[in-house]
Amino acid sequence: MRNQLTLLLVLLFSAIGFAQKGTVTGTLTDKDLNNEPLPFANVIVKGTTNGTTTDNDGKYTLMLEPGTYVIEFSFLGYETLTENVTVVAGQTVTVDKVLGAGSYTLQDVKVQSQVNREKESALLLEQQKSVTITQQIGAQELTRKGVSDAAAAVTKVTGISRQDGASGIYVRGLGDRYNSTTLNGLPLPSNEPTNKNVSLDLFSTDVIQSVGVSKTWYTDLYGDVGGANIDIVSKEHSGKTKLNIEVGSGINSYAFDSNNFKVADGIQKSGFFDVKKPNDLTTYQFENKWTPGRDSNPVDMNLGISGGTSFKVGEEGKLNVFGTASFENGYNLKKGSQLNIGNTNDNIIENFFDVNKYEYSTKTTGMANLAYRINKDHKIKFNTVFINASRSSVNEYDFTNENGSPSFTRQTINEQNKLFVNQLLGENKLSDRLDLDWGASFGKITSEMPDRSTIVLVEGANGFIFNTNTQSTNNRYFQKLDETEISGKAVAAYKLFKKADSDEYKGKLTFGYNGRFKKRDFEATQYNFRINGSVPVTEDTVDSFLNATNQSQSNNEQNTFRILTGRNAGSLVPFTYNPEVNIHTGLVNFEHSPSDKFTYSIGVRAEKVLQEMEWDTNIALPNVNFDDAKIDELYILPVATVKYAVNDKSNLRAVASKTYTLPQFVEKAPFRFEVVGESTVGNAFLKPSDNYNLDLKWEMFPEKDELISLTGFGKYIIDPISKARLNSALNDNTFVNAGDNAFVVGAEFEIRKNVWQVEEIQSLSVGFNATYMYSEQKLNSEKVAAETNNTISVSFNGDKDGLQGASPLLLNADVSYRFEKGDFRPTLTLVGNYFHDRIYSLGNIQSGGNVMEKGIPTLNFISSYEIGDHWNISLNLKNILNAKIERYQENAQGDFTTYSYKTGSDFSLGIKYSIF
Repeated sequence: MRNQLTLLLVLLFSAIGFAQKGTVTGTLTDKDLNNEPLPFANVIVKGTTNGTTTDNDGKYTLMLEPGTYVIEFSFLGYETLTENVTVVAGQTVTVDKVLGAGSYTLQDVKVQSQVNREKESALLLEQQKSVTITQQIGAQELTRKGVSDAAAAVTKVTGISRQDGASGIYVRGLGDRYNSTTLNGLPLPSNEPTNKNVSLDLFSTDVIQSVGVSKTWYTDLYGDVGGANIDIVSKEHSGKTKLNIEVGSGINSYAFDSNNFKVADGIQKSGFFDVKKPNDLTTYQFENKWTPGRDSNPVDMNLGISGGTSFKVGEEGKLNVFGTASFENGYNLKKGSQLNIGNTNDNIIENFFDVNKYEYSTKTTGMANLAYRINKDHKIKFNTVFINASRSSVNEYDFTNENGSPSFTRQTINEQNKLFVNQLLGENKLSDRLDLDWGASFGKITSEMPDRSTIVLVEGANGFIFNTNTQSTNNRYFQKLDETEISGKAVAAYKLFKKADSDEYKGKLTFGYNGRFKKRDFEATQYNFRINGSVPVTEDTVDSFLNATNQSQSNNEQNTFRILTGRNAGSLVPFTYNPEVNIHTGLVNFEHSPSDKFTYSIGVRAEKVLQEMEWDTNIALPNVNFDDAKIDELYILPVATVKYAVNDKSNLRAVASKTYTLPQFVEKAPFRFEVVGESTVGNAFLKPSDNYNLDLKWEMFPEKDELISLTGFGKYIIDPISKARLNSALNDNTFVNAGDNAFVVGAEFEIRKNVWQVEEIQSLSVGFNATYMYSEQKLNSEKVAAETNNTISVSFNGDKDGLQGASPLLLNADVSYRFEKGDFRPTLTLVGNYFHDRIYSLGNIQSGGNVMEKGIPTLNFISSYEIGDHWNISLNLKNILNAKIERYQENAQGDFTTYSYKTGSDFSLGIKYSIF
């Protein structure tokens, strides 16, 4: 009886105590994102540790004793608001707040694990707080600058540029082989046989939450990087249910003005090809015509739908679902000329005086993201991404050969790249001091070039005839690449040195494992048309001869042709190469903040690398075997980082590290890749490079959305890899460890400034960044011969030169003006950039001096118009200046233009409607 009475009294007093409390509840919304709910914001009773965070719908609830309190509302990168609240026992007070980006100091906001990675201000503050040097571009900035994909996004970052005709990027003068690409921190396979990294333009802004660029190396990155790691963070739903529909159209000024836009026969407007490769050389089995078709309506189009919602799961769980699907196409026409010259300007091998390159491209994207927040300590996320990108081009060259005779070449190319990636990611708080970050990824790329056709016509007695100098001059080519990449990570962080009277810690120890396993299967078959006799033809009547009627099995029957492959008359066995690389990694990093101003970290990453390759190709190498291409190394990679907070608004940083660079698969594969005017052969003996990196940076964050920074950097590279011209009759390019070392030194400056702002009604902001650098590499042809068992011969013009793709000067600038008038909220942005002349390819004694890419300015006008809560209209004009894209060769007689094109300007109009 006594125990029952005691229990009853306890329950009674508990109920009385509970009844004496009051409730404060409400919703926080984001002013800069049309009052979307703001999840994971801080709601704290000022002067206490009593508080909570908003849920996925921006809602919060506090249970407080009766009294008067000051409630503080804050979020990373946003203004901090307060509200005086009187709590009455048994009653509920509702306090809703709208937070916008505002002025802040480091003490204003406590950094949470969740960050709004779409907002510029939030990303800037995260950059300020971070120990590492990383630049991020969120969806908000991408929209403001009219960026359509990840490739265009990274070129807005200081020190990064693209090269015309190349899908990769250059970071401080270092190209594709020196960079790496990840999706949500896990590696991606490449979609092109000539590249190490996936093409960033595959990732449209529909699937991007932010793009992070790390030009300095840390233990959380794989060591095969010397330039930068590009990390694409996929979109994740938060807040209220959304459903958006987008439609748009556009034109390229050259393509639209063409009354005769040419497209490859058999083109699929959807971008999904299904072209079968012939399996019998005695019959004519090619589905597509040699002669291109016509498109009378070369107008770009894009369609898209995206949306997301949330579901409550149990008491604490929440499932966020986001999905997007889109399709876009584009027509482009490049007009100009090319010249292939020898080592003197009067030694003209081929003069392509009139060149027209017609291109039709498509991109189909689908993505689904499921994020399950089990409770405040555990979260898992599943991403699946499918991208189909196609490109169909008709390239026509009117030219004269070295004898001055008129000639004509047409090359028609169809390409399709299918990327499929699945990721499972997890974040677990195992205790107050131990966190676990893990993930696994499976990625697959299928890249096909079905039925590339090439014809060459030369002057005959009464007009054009087929060029029959070699049996491979007129051909059709089929290529397929399958690449899979499996990767995983498990990284734990243990907090150290707890602060007195606080839940925060001064340090942490991070340790874990990373693994990646990549395999590529490549095959190619070229069908050569051996033409007997001088067959008259025009550029539009090729199909009247190259068809089943005129096919023969004889080499002597006049006015017929025979189909052969690169192996022999009857062989259909494709040329192949099959590389793979396995990397196992252990990592450890120690980070410590002895004071509020000073933080340092030291870490090391050990990577066991095994790269192997087998091949059966069109290159005869009797003195080269598979073991010559093998790379079996253990890399010990240290890194040290120091950050000093000069005050609440500025930092000093320093980072020193060692990394390495593996040769790309294609750079080691003994296979000849050919396009009109250029062919490339791999080098099985190519060695990895060792990179030593140093960055020193000062940065200041004066006000919201503002930044001023100055960086000095240097890189020293042992055994740098370069593209060089072989000493051979075919003038092939190859890849070599051109010298003992190379170095790059330079400085970067960036400023983002709000020029003026009238409350939240009008604002004018500017951005500018500049990079100046100097690069130099040693050149030694004897070293190349010795390291390749005399299988490769090159002849450099000197004993040193600059790095390929390293422009000494890069400039980017933008000006944005926005205002509000009722429900009308336009944003107008002018974006420009410039790069100075840079090396396109190294020359040699036989072929003349370096081929240089001439620097050009570009200018784009981007505008968007928000109308009410549902409509958004975009109006963009790109490549306004339409400057010439030029290359010139440095020869003894002076510079000589070898490549000159214009691409026209692009105009687009888009409409987005938010249903809810």
